[in-house]
Amino acid sequence: MRIVSICPSNTEIAWALGLGGEIVGIDDYSDWPPELQHLPRVGSDLAVDLDAIRALRPDLVLASLTVPGMERNVEALRAAGIPHWVSDPKDPTGILQEIRELAALTGRREAGERLVAELEARTAALRARVAGLAPVRVFWDWWPSPLMTPGRDNWLTAVTRWAGGENVFADQPGPQVRPRHEEVVARAPEVILACWPGVPTEKIDVRRIAGRPGWDRIPAVREGRIHVVEEGLYCRPSQRLWDGAEALVALLHPEAA
Repeated sequence: MRIVSICPSNTEIAWALGLGGEIVGIDDYSDWPPELQHLPRVGSDLAVDLDAIRALRPDLVLASLTVPGMERNVEALRAAGIPHWVSDPKDPTGILQEIRELAALTGRREAGERLVAELEARTAALRARVAGLAPVRVFWDWWPSPLMTPGRDNWLTAVTRWAGGENVFADQPGPQVRPRHEEVVARAPEVILACWPGVPTEKIDVRRIAGRPGWDRIPAVREGRIHVVEEGLYCRPSQRLWDGAEALVALLHPEAA
């Protein structure tokens, strides 16, 4: 099977299922695993080059709807008659379901069940590590202007709980929230996690976050608990979220790390 992946999370899942040898092209933002970085690129995950995809003669294109705007890719693939599969998980349960679905579609059913079992075991181990610890109030700084943060129906809300935290906007429905600055201040997060999709960690200025109007009243700012975290471990619905959750325990609960 010749596979083209046009979303980083799908590239990562396909690799974990043992499909690396069948992937013949990837989108511009698929930066993991290192073993696939030599492959031809087919454009941005928001606007792929349909001609470049056709040239690779795929049997299956792995598309996604996890970022607003990706629907244009799906519409173009459908119109062109190119076989494709679309992922759109909202939470870890959805991620596990889609691992199974992709595994069945590509003849990797056993690998899919092994991967799901491994991730379920890691979830249980994470919960055991933080059992009995008081949850730490967390604000995910997901985009600086306008402010954007995960809501109730987002995988990061679950990941935060696994690591012994509580998303301060977990009460807001939907996958993302656009809060006002004063709302963040009022919710008094104890830790701020900065993770801006598409922005390298070294370009995120913690001083810019701490210097927002009124944010000097936030406990996380006063105590210097603003952490820049890697997008690849938190912004993509793949098995790497579990790596991110394990790393997060050390930031939220150093005593349990």
